Amino acid sequence: MEQYPYQPPEPRRRDESAHGVGHGHGAHEGSPAAAPDPGRPHGHGHGHPGGDGPPNGPGHSHGHSHSHGPAAPVSKHLRKVIAAVLVPFTAAVLVGLVVLWPGQAPSHKRTGVGFDRQTQQATVTQVVEVSCKSVNASGGTPTGDTSTAEGSSAQQQADGTCKKATIRVDTGKDKGRTFTEIVQPDQSRQLHQGEEVVVAYEPSAPKELQYAVTDVNRKFPMALLAGIFAVAVVVVGRLRGVMALVALAVSFLVLTLFILPAILEGSNPLVVAVVGSSAIMLIALYMCHGLSARTSVAVLGTLISLSLIGVLGSLFIGWAALTGNTDDNTGLIHGLYPSIDMSGLLLAGVIIGSLGVLDDVTVTQTSAVWELHEANPSMGWRGLYRAGIRIGRDHIASVVNTLVLAYAGAALPLLLLFSIAQSSVGTVANSELVAEEIVRTLVGSIGLVASVPVTTALAALVVSADRPGPDTPAPAGAQPAPARGGRGRRRKR
Repeated sequence: MEQYPYQPPEPRRRDESAHGVGHGHGAHEGSPAAAPDPGRPHGHGHGHPGGDGPPNGPGHSHGHSHSHGPAAPVSKHLRKVIAAVLVPFTAAVLVGLVVLWPGQAPSHKRTGVGFDRQTQQATVTQVVEVSCKSVNASGGTPTGDTSTAEGSSAQQQADGTCKKATIRVDTGKDKGRTFTEIVQPDQSRQLHQGEEVVVAYEPSAPKELQYAVTDVNRKFPMALLAGIFAVAVVVVGRLRGVMALVALAVSFLVLTLFILPAILEGSNPLVVAVVGSSAIMLIALYMCHGLSARTSVAVLGTLISLSLIGVLGSLFIGWAALTGNTDDNTGLIHGLYPSIDMSGLLLAGVIIGSLGVLDDVTVTQTSAVWELHEANPSMGWRGLYRAGIRIGRDHIASVVNTLVLAYAGAALPLLLLFSIAQSSVGTVANSELVAEEIVRTLVGSIGLVASVPVTTALAALVVSADRPGPDTPAPAGAQPAPARGGRGRRRKR
């Protein structure tokens, strides 16, 4: 039997399926008339019989959907094709998580440098102004060229007014202990009475020098800002916003419980980043956008783009001889764990950093193609691709610019330092510290640009392949497909 509504031998039965007002969609001969379509939202329909007119006569009907999103018009056969790709990939990710799951990161003796030191919480209880000359350890006035930055700072410290702060330790075994610290007038961070601070503790130092202020305790404003962000996401996004926050928390857990400990344990940073990023991608996309063919297409587009980023990143990081050891933090990591491949760590950062923006692009492109198909079901895959790629061009232009400016903003002090040194553009770009950011930005941008045509083409092929032609027999057991096709053709009339 040919697919509804293309059934010339029984035009009146086709018309009768649209008569009256009721639930469901048109019945097929040989199938239960009242069986609801499980793949579509349950809605109300009403129509007017077309009499004895031709199949494309005056008969028409209207549908009202009560679902919370557009139904994905994908047949059972296409779902099997998508599953044939994603199920083995998901299984491989799970195997990778099990094999690479870290135990306890190897311990090391604290160096007392940077973040690798013991810290406690403390409060500034008193601040008094004193003469810098009276607290100068040498007791003498420095002599030197005051036209230089060093000489001017030394003279200011000698002649200016300093602050003597009393700090009380609030945590740890020395809770309640107080110590004093001198704040020079040219220091960027000035202490104030009642301010909560973070102090470093060095047990091997003399007792009067064991504690020193290293930072301000800014946990409350950071927590407040995070709360405002969460409220804004939930108010605007509603259920989707809640799921996005849950996915964000899961991504953070994968990063802290799997990726970082596995790298510290000595696993290959690139392999760990690929497995961890894939797990984050699967969890975040399906949790935020639902288990559907549309989300699966976005996952495929993201996977292909991430693979391209990995290949290009590996090629150009090796070609440009980037070591990944360019500042104090990476130097400390390399000193504590010499077995870590720092260039692999750099590539892992490129992949993880590109994932978030890729998710945005692929989901947007897939949704655009799906909506275009819903608006005009008769549009073929070429038309869908051309329309979707026009949307993608506008999107990718802004995203690439955003990515470049984000990296430039993060490296602004470094760029300012090069500007002060009056270095040429070529000299700045050739330095490893800047070259890393250039490679990171360009490789990520290439992956973003490639994700637009790749994802758009995949989405267009999937939604257009589901539209059966008038002579295409209905697949066995795939009853949702005829109802979708009939609904689209009735709307076209």
